[in-house]
Amino acid sequence: MRRSKKFISRLLVICIITSCFTSSLYADTSNKDFQSKSYVLMEASTGKVLLEHNSKEQLPPASITKVMTMLLIYEAVENGSISWDDEVSISEHAASMGGSQVFMEPGEIQTVSELLKCIAIASANDAAVAMGEYIAGSVDAFADLMNERAKELGMEDTVFKNPCGLHKEGHVSTAYDIALLSRELINNFPESSEILTIWMDSITHKTRRGESEFGLTNTNRLIKAYSGITGLKTGYTSQSKHCMSATANRNDMDLIAVVLAAPDSKTRFKEAAQLLDYGFANYAVKKGHDPDEVLGQAQVFKGDKERVEYTVKGQINILLPKDKSNQEISHNIVINPNLTAPIKKGDSIGNIRYSIDQKDLGEVPLVAAYDVNKAKYKHTVKYIFKNYFKI
Repeated sequence: MRRSKKFISRLLVICIITSCFTSSLYADTSNKDFQSKSYVLMEASTGKVLLEHNSKEQLPPASITKVMTMLLIYEAVENGSISWDDEVSISEHAASMGGSQVFMEPGEIQTVSELLKCIAIASANDAAVAMGEYIAGSVDAFADLMNERAKELGMEDTVFKNPCGLHKEGHVSTAYDIALLSRELINNFPESSEILTIWMDSITHKTRRGESEFGLTNTNRLIKAYSGITGLKTGYTSQSKHCMSATANRNDMDLIAVVLAAPDSKTRFKEAAQLLDYGFANYAVKKGHDPDEVLGQAQVFKGDKERVEYTVKGQINILLPKDKSNQEISHNIVINPNLTAPIKKGDSIGNIRYSIDQKDLGEVPLVAAYDVNKAKYKHTVKYIFKNYFKI
């Protein structure tokens, strides 16, 4: 009986300790328990920051720099200035890069797709520099492109000096800016996750001495350890310490966790995972109306049609605390007064505003579902007979 009582009391103590650990994991993590110098947790579809600490402090970002390099590669392929099958000759400068690399030789030929694989999986500095030179002609010119794009994304505290992140004085970013950058990549090029989550692969070196296979192993350990991981990038130099941008998706919600200047690699992965855990445990994303859904009709004056159907211009994502995610979301439709033809498909004719408990959640434009042309004589006659003679 005594043993039974002792067992029960020990079990209760274990349960209490476990309960305390679990609740602390999902508590407000912007506290002394985190060892990273700077971090931020962002929801990707809305860009809302859920947690942060020193998120706008300028720090060297190391190889997280390559997220911008990858973004510019994807955009260059999308706009047709390069293609995945283009062959790139590795320069002597690119081949001379230290740090993480795939040991390419001057004059070696690799395709754009293979170089991207080296950057995404193995964080290869030589591949990143080779692609920067191929796209812009030189490292300095590519850095200019990186900084121009950073300004467009609102990365106000970022300055890039090279495509790879090897330390250079003045090459800095912030956790918040990196989250903005990561958001742009995963929102515009979700297919990037396919290559970013490859654990092991290989490339074939093609040199004057022949061909040889070289193995690639992903630097992001969360690929093996975290459910729903979609990327993204790790980084380390002696100046930056251990950094990473981690992205994950669960229940149609994408989160971005950025940690900078962690004291060691284990802490980097642990704290990025804790940030993601906090977001998934405490928030949910609900979607507004689908763009294909007709929400109503609006009256049109002097048109070949008396009314025009309308839809939302784009589907809004609404981020809610989980304790409110089951509450009904209200919406209010406002149509612009005195709509007059001509109206083109896609023209804005009003807006829809979403709310919960009278708290504003966001607004989306309403657009015409089809063209309404100016009324011709036959439409005018029909209108007169219908409205004045009730025929």
